[in-house]
Amino acid sequence: MKTILHNAKIYVEKGVYARAVEVEDGIITKVGTDDEILAEKAGADEVIDCEGRTLIPGLNDSHMHFTQLGETLYQAKIDGVKSIDEMIKICRDFAEKYPDRVKNGLHAIGWNQDLFEDDKRLPDRHDLDKISTEFPICLERVCGHIVSTNTKLIEMLGIDGNSPQFPDGDFLIGEDGYPNGIFTANACNIAKKIIPDFTLEERHGIILESMKYAVSHGLTSVQSNDVGTTFLDGPGAFRLLHKIYDSGEGLVRYRHQVCFNDYDEFKDYLENGEFVNGKYDEDSWLTLGPLKLFKDGSLGARTALMKNGYVNDPDNHGLEWIKTEDMDRYCQLAKKHGLQVVTHVIGDEAIDRTIDCYERAFVDGENKLRHALIHCQITDEKILDRIVEKGILVFAQPIFLDYDMSIVEELCGKELASTSYNFGTLLRRGVHLSYGTDCPVEDCNPFPNIYMAVTRKNREGKPEGGFYPKECVDVETAIDAYTYESAYAEFMEDKKGRIKKGYYADMVLLDRDIFTVDPMEIKDILPVMTMVGGKVVYRR
Repeated sequence: MKTILHNAKIYVEKGVYARAVEVEDGIITKVGTDDEILAEKAGADEVIDCEGRTLIPGLNDSHMHFTQLGETLYQAKIDGVKSIDEMIKICRDFAEKYPDRVKNGLHAIGWNQDLFEDDKRLPDRHDLDKISTEFPICLERVCGHIVSTNTKLIEMLGIDGNSPQFPDGDFLIGEDGYPNGIFTANACNIAKKIIPDFTLEERHGIILESMKYAVSHGLTSVQSNDVGTTFLDGPGAFRLLHKIYDSGEGLVRYRHQVCFNDYDEFKDYLENGEFVNGKYDEDSWLTLGPLKLFKDGSLGARTALMKNGYVNDPDNHGLEWIKTEDMDRYCQLAKKHGLQVVTHVIGDEAIDRTIDCYERAFVDGENKLRHALIHCQITDEKILDRIVEKGILVFAQPIFLDYDMSIVEELCGKELASTSYNFGTLLRRGVHLSYGTDCPVEDCNPFPNIYMAVTRKNREGKPEGGFYPKECVDVETAIDAYTYESAYAEFMEDKKGRIKKGYYADMVLLDRDIFTVDPMEIKDILPVMTMVGGKVVYRR
């Protein structure tokens, strides 16, 4: 199959643009002028006139939760609610409208107490009991590191005020001496298990819906942590994804980021499981990626692991999800098997301790396995220097600033805030830093993310000069972070992330020129066509 795209403004690399591209059997074979490429059109199966539009490499989200994106399409929409009462009403209305979906439990994600306009407290069991006392309810904070439940779920867990806490996670006790329905860290997973999971058949449909949404917004690759978080049945998840891609239903390239809650389970995965028995062809759209760990919680939940605590709560240093000795065991075993490790880190102490573990797991004193920091938000100058000097990768989410710029100075102080979210500085200092959204924490639409990286302004265009504007990047740098750098994060920089000869024909045709448009419009850009492996998977 040979396809020619011409009459386009094609972004090749910084400062380099072309007009036309030739694709054969999913691989880019030529890039050049219209005359050069159209000279070959006689043998083409399809010739696409791009009508002068801008063509960029396919966008590659370096960290998200793809299956959970699909789940949110089937759940009560509680993201962005302005009060606990509004959330209660939404869930009650959802339960009345879809009784079959909630008969065994109601689960949803998206509330954020910092957005509540009245009482900015965490919702508890007394609140959720107003939705129902007949079936279990589990509502996750937007970060996924705190959940609120109703009394029915607590009863089904079989715990009371005298019960021992769960490993690596707590359930909070109310003034009445009984669990108040608020769970943190790993205890969230234990609470969520009470709600029956989607069937494999349901998940099949959910993933296909997520793919349609992704390609309609210009994503051609996703690096997704579903196994061990959203999808606790790891073997079932691997089988389902293989089924989707083996049948040709896949629309985006998918790379697994895999979690384990048990060291022996990880060891078995490496020695007897998917890691050694899974079948992944060299050019498969489905690939097996790194081990994913969680070191701390989130800034908004005040569970990010902080060296000096929080400004108004200095004795609260946050949460250490995985202890150093356990993380060392995971990292050393990963090193033995040549496996990359990527770790959720938000607080400065979490980042420092994680870099320590990575250093002990380096190969020949270097980061040859490309271990990475996911989020990497709260940093001081020494941490930034360590990241640069040690060659640590960063999977960043600039879009987080849309909310976090309103809380980071209050929680961390201006001095620390000024050296945090320093993604522009890290890129300019040569760090391999890629962009993602952590979807569904944020929408996987990449253009608001690029807008945030370029302007450092929220969706309303504030603050006027940008939030610590020295961290702004130009559009070409932002595109590279979402394409070439994301490909580097998965050891595929020689095959993905560029519109060059020999690279995968993953490309996105935009409805306006992202390089010349008013920066305020970047967030509103949408594709008119998305191509993966030379196949048009979306047309508007």
